[in-house]
Amino acid sequence: MNVKSILAKPFANIIYKQIKKDMQHAVAHQEAIFNSLIKHAKQTVFGKDHFFNNIQTYQEYTKAVPIRDYEQIKNYIEQIKSGKQNVLWKGTPIYLAKTSGTTSGAKYIPITKDSISNHINTARNALLCYMAETNNTAFVAGKMIFLSGSPTLERIGNIPTGRLSGIVNHHVPKYLRTNQLPSYETNCIEDWETKLAAIVNETYHKNMTLISGIPPWVQMYFDKLIEKSGKKVAELFPNFSVMVQGGVNFEPYKAKLFESIGKQIDTIELFPASEGFFAFQDSQKEEGLLLNTNSGIFFEFIPATEIFNENPTRLSLKDVEVGVNYALIINSNAGLWSYNIGDTVKFVSTNPYRLIVSGRIKHFISAFGEHVIAEEVEHALLAAAKEENISIVEFTVAPNVVQGKGKSYHEWFIEFENEPTNMQSFIEKVDNNLRAKNVYYDDLIKGNILQMLQIKKVRKNGFIDYMKSIGKLGGQNKVPRLSNDRKIADELNNFLQ
Repeated sequence: MNVKSILAKPFANIIYKQIKKDMQHAVAHQEAIFNSLIKHAKQTVFGKDHFFNNIQTYQEYTKAVPIRDYEQIKNYIEQIKSGKQNVLWKGTPIYLAKTSGTTSGAKYIPITKDSISNHINTARNALLCYMAETNNTAFVAGKMIFLSGSPTLERIGNIPTGRLSGIVNHHVPKYLRTNQLPSYETNCIEDWETKLAAIVNETYHKNMTLISGIPPWVQMYFDKLIEKSGKKVAELFPNFSVMVQGGVNFEPYKAKLFESIGKQIDTIELFPASEGFFAFQDSQKEEGLLLNTNSGIFFEFIPATEIFNENPTRLSLKDVEVGVNYALIINSNAGLWSYNIGDTVKFVSTNPYRLIVSGRIKHFISAFGEHVIAEEVEHALLAAAKEENISIVEFTVAPNVVQGKGKSYHEWFIEFENEPTNMQSFIEKVDNNLRAKNVYYDDLIKGNILQMLQIKKVRKNGFIDYMKSIGKLGGQNKVPRLSNDRKIADELNNFLQ
């Protein structure tokens, strides 16, 4: 065991004990953060516009500050980009994280000197919790790869601007720099396929011990490694013991990833975004991700069924309940105020506050009033796949509206690693699983408003080719699990078997 591995253990124990202590004071920390945020933003443009000087309580805050998405704070962002100071937060952001939007085009999310530690320390804390719980510190001595966006930054309004993963790359601690792959030059390659080939060439002879990234792009990396070497990942990297992942639900990708690795290894799930690092897996033994309650973010929660209401119910942490689907709203020392990040979460525990990411607010199907969400379609498919030992590469679901009673249906586009021997039987199992999960969908089937779902088989690498065709291959891009229109579905018709 080398020096880094030896020193990592006592440091991990110190941080782990502090995190365990913080778990017991989550509500108090949230109240303190709320008061601090209001205090420090009173003299900002936003604080003056919303009369922060008069706000003493959370109830007063909810009356003064409505829920907003990016479009509704864009005018403040434009002021920041033009060089104005003290707009959303004191001073000027140290970075703007550029992320692709759907209706907004490119979005620019401020990162301040006060908020940068949230992004850096949370990833570190997830690894330290893992080390403290499992005693596995050996991976610190090997090579670690972080499949991320380019660290190349441009300047907008004299503020360094780029993808979040590229920004964070500039803050990797010096003691880990010698462990980090790929090289800076390779990481700066913009084209994903060219970059991936370079990463494979740089890493397949190395002592890789930790691999991190969004699951579909990690799978692409594994596929290329296997193609080049003819070996499973664990044969190439016998000391590979930890995979860090986030950005999408891990379960649909888990079986194929482990099959590619060739053995079971530990995984650590993260819940980061350009707007903040919200939660992380603190235990290999407990379900869910620990909410980051003491890191400069004050969280609000809105029952997902009310998110489009004019005056939705707004809850602070102390009032959340286990099992309820909430839209996640954040207020932060990056200067985001009652900002709807677009994700939904469900708490699996309130002592401590652990949650799962259940989906995206805009990713649902309710063409017929069923309001099916990502969590439900993922469960329906994966339960059936597990029963029949079927491996799924990727999938998405869309409504297919056909005139006439009982003719419309949900259309599933699935890329199979191995197909069911009896497709109709498999379809029936998936449909029954979804009916059991969603009473509205069940009623529509019973009432002959909808017919049973249908499956279209996507060709091998069809989803990769689709993402490439729309310029979103690699990086932080993800295929939506479901949508309420036919935009993705109609494009995927070009990538079928």
